Amino acid sequence: MKPINVGLLGIGTVGGGTFTVLRRNETEITRRAGRAIHISVVADKNLALAKKVVGDSVRITDDAFSVVTDPKIDIVVELIGGDGIAKELVLKAIENGKHVVTANKALLAKHGTEIFAAAQKKGVMVAFEAAVAGGIPIIKAVREGLGANRIQWIAGIINGTTNFILSEMRDKGLPFAEVLKEAQRLGYAEADPTFDIEGIDAAHKITILSALAFGIPMQFDKAHIEGISKLEAVDIRYAEQLGYRIKLLGITRRRDNGIELRVHPTLIPAKRLIANVEGAMNAVLVQGDAVGSTLYYGKGAGAEPTASAVIADLVDVTRMHTADPGNRVPHLAFQPDQLSSVPVLPREEIETAYYLRLRVEDKPGVLADVTRILADQAISIDALLQREPAEGEGETDIIILTHVCIEKQADVAIAKIEALPAVKCSVTRLRLEELNG
Repeated sequence: MKPINVGLLGIGTVGGGTFTVLRRNETEITRRAGRAIHISVVADKNLALAKKVVGDSVRITDDAFSVVTDPKIDIVVELIGGDGIAKELVLKAIENGKHVVTANKALLAKHGTEIFAAAQKKGVMVAFEAAVAGGIPIIKAVREGLGANRIQWIAGIINGTTNFILSEMRDKGLPFAEVLKEAQRLGYAEADPTFDIEGIDAAHKITILSALAFGIPMQFDKAHIEGISKLEAVDIRYAEQLGYRIKLLGITRRRDNGIELRVHPTLIPAKRLIANVEGAMNAVLVQGDAVGSTLYYGKGAGAEPTASAVIADLVDVTRMHTADPGNRVPHLAFQPDQLSSVPVLPREEIETAYYLRLRVEDKPGVLADVTRILADQAISIDALLQREPAEGEGETDIIILTHVCIEKQADVAIAKIEALPAVKCSVTRLRLEELNG
């Protein structure tokens, strides 16, 4: 049977890994796909790099638009990244009847609704397993493997850089800035780490998972995003004493009045498997009504783990290349005319528990004032830790764990607590999730 011809856009880390794995496992991949998958052209601005990676066996060009309009190309693999030129190339490929495989989470989180609509109109596929959690097949699991379930929530460690930093802060007791420098030295963090440490990368990914889980359009602009740059080592230590670990989680949850979509540092009970995911590894926990909790763990980045997901998509698209478009798996798991208009809830409507750290004067009545304010907002206390002040100090820390409440109640309570004369600085607030189904 005639091979499937692939145009590869971008020959960086993931592009190089894709070319290498596809070559190395060519026989096995052909057996799975039913026909050969052949990279016939590579586009990259760095022609010397492209030549070094692919040699003389593949045509190379610095004109990516010539690839997406080439009538001989069946599938375009977009590994350029970003949502500028990549969006133009993907839409042009679709316009020219090409299937698209992409690892570009930012592109899909921001423009996925437009891209999928264009693909639906042209009868082509857009596959994106590599866009979330690298080599972990979480897209296929949510979209197909859990198709019998009403998914209730998803919580994931979906950024390896931040998980490495948090693991090091906990293990070594070091401040954030010091661990970030080490992460950069080891290559886990970029020279400009903002995208990772401020939660943006994780928010792109949980936006995609939310759309798949609940059959809603991509709504990245509605996500609540907090990173780890302001997290203090003292809170990691207190969390540990209380039996919790702090992880940067992407969370999306179905509620009666809408969908929660959020990224932030989160306390998780240390006994949960996901709380023990360390280093640069990723893990995603999915709760379905029929299956219960399922956990997916593995490498969330890197050349070959991500290439594994890219090539899995190539195999899927090759298998379904000639199938009637109406019989293919829908891009967002649900049939296009069955997407829901249920809203993404604002931050104030989130329901979660809280870790609160207060720096207060060590004198009678302070704790009573704080607990009265919480009670006035119908916030009950689950646990409390009060540190003995160091000798000669007149201030101490109070740590409170609350039961679940609505965030706007916590906002009011925290504002009133901070207004107390005995409270000496802003209240540190972290969210807490039991993740127990």
